[in-house]
Amino acid sequence: MNRRYLFWDELRYRIPDPERRRATWGMMKFLRAVRKEPVLFEGLSLSYSLIPELVKGLHIIDRYLSGTLRIHNRTIRLEESYINNALMEEAIASSILEGAATTRRAAKEMLRKGKQPKNDSERMVLNNYDAMRFITEKKEEALSPAFILDTHRIVTKGTIADESVGQFRTSNDIVVADPRTGVVYHTPPDFSEIGRFVEEICRFANSDEAMTADTDTFIHPVIKGIILHYLIGYVHPFDDGNGRTARSIFYWYVLSRGYWLFEFMPISRIILRSKKHYALAYLYTEFDESDLTYFLKYNVSCIGEALTDLLEYLEKQQRVQNATKAIIREIRGINPRQAGILREMMEHPDEYFTIRQVMQMHGTVYQTARTDLLRLVGLGYVVQEKRGREYLFIFNDKSDLWQNGARKEN
Repeated sequence: MNRRYLFWDELRYRIPDPERRRATWGMMKFLRAVRKEPVLFEGLSLSYSLIPELVKGLHIIDRYLSGTLRIHNRTIRLEESYINNALMEEAIASSILEGAATTRRAAKEMLRKGKQPKNDSERMVLNNYDAMRFITEKKEEALSPAFILDTHRIVTKGTIADESVGQFRTSNDIVVADPRTGVVYHTPPDFSEIGRFVEEICRFANSDEAMTADTDTFIHPVIKGIILHYLIGYVHPFDDGNGRTARSIFYWYVLSRGYWLFEFMPISRIILRSKKHYALAYLYTEFDESDLTYFLKYNVSCIGEALTDLLEYLEKQQRVQNATKAIIREIRGINPRQAGILREMMEHPDEYFTIRQVMQMHGTVYQTARTDLLRLVGLGYVVQEKRGREYLFIFNDKSDLWQNGARKEN
């Protein structure tokens, strides 16, 4: 039972006898104390245990997410469009996790086509997408209170009261409670303590532990990122948007420590599948003497699932890359990005594309996306139409590329 790191409540149905249950729990706690690793964080007594499941999960993360990605002994080239797709998926799932009432399809269409959000839920998705792009651009910077406030400002813009956007809470009215029963699960620290806690969170994030003769403290970067996620949730420094900010700061930290493939992994999509366990991981940690193992175990498991999804996705993308190369061989004088745009249009021959949509999908500026599309129009592979003030582009199914069978190869 200790190997699975069960919580006290989870023993209730496994050991019906109360005396035996208490004795078992006592032995479990003793064995945990032997391998407990303290977390040096002023104001909180935090610790965790490096159980075999965590060690195995961290090994897999180190193997795949910080070096050269290889599948079937082949190095995979990751295009900018893959990053954009992953950032969109993370933004959507993180928003739905926090209560956004939208569908993945509608939200993704809004992001891909660069449409303005029509309601608070879509605004939340767009904010999260902007936040993800913001933290990837800031991964070389140190964490500071201003950085955290900027992240919160981006994720909450236009979705909460203006006076709360990018501002720490100024009261103790905020608690974590069951919306149906009103049962309070977590009461955050007094608002007067937020400044001190945030400064300590930044110190903790920016300090690089190393094992020396004077200290044997070392925290694996992924574990440290997850602890930052937990700490922001625990302190709850904002009136709203704490979860979205916490997950954004986790992404910033692991990216800043060289785990570059996290940029391609929408972890919130996995959390969304097990939302109840996400909440329980927080609660188990807080109610069992701030033992972070529960929260670490859950999050490393989610990262593992997200990695599995990523590898399956990239296996499919290998076929896409082959299709793009076939287009380049067929059409002389176009670059890989233009070939990718053409391939996407061939996959959706009945769908109109806009310049802003292509700009979003490939992470380019407006002028580059426009030039790419007009180049494909000039070659006769794309048809341009004007609807109102906007130009729309659609694949020309009468082109020789279609007739020559590139669609079949794709």
